[in-house]
Amino acid sequence: MKMAALADEAATRALGAALAPVLRQGDIVRLEGDLGAGKSTLARALIAALTGVKDAPSPTFTLVETYDGPDFPLWHFDLYRLENPAEIWELGLEEALDEGALLIEWPERIEGLLPDGALTVRLETAGAGRRAHLDGDERWKARLAAAGIA
Repeated sequence: MKMAALADEAATRALGAALAPVLRQGDIVRLEGDLGAGKSTLARALIAALTGVKDAPSPTFTLVETYDGPDFPLWHFDLYRLENPAEIWELGLEEALDEGALLIEWPERIEGLLPDGALTVRLETAGAGRRAHLDGDERWKARLAAAGIA
């Protein structure tokens, strides 16, 4: 597991932007942390860097938003309001896994339904800033290291 200190919101956005070029079709990024930890901030920065969409809406109410990336679609799920884990299939999880990359806020709501190999980014408050704990398999570790992340 790698840890990155994030002094402020700009640092959280910078981490999201740095993750964008590392993302590949078929990838899953699990965004974990308490309310207000910066998951949506990081997701929006990654979306902007990968797709050019500067003001991506939070899918808090729609539960999912999709974006056209240069090489694959990016699916952004916010599962905070998901009532039943089985509902994820109605939101297009299977299609997302087949054709795109996924950013998932509150992934613990569908624990056991995601394949192995995801990158987990756990955000937590740390004084006036945040800490990001990044955990993934050897493939992720190599890609993060090559990108100079953590």
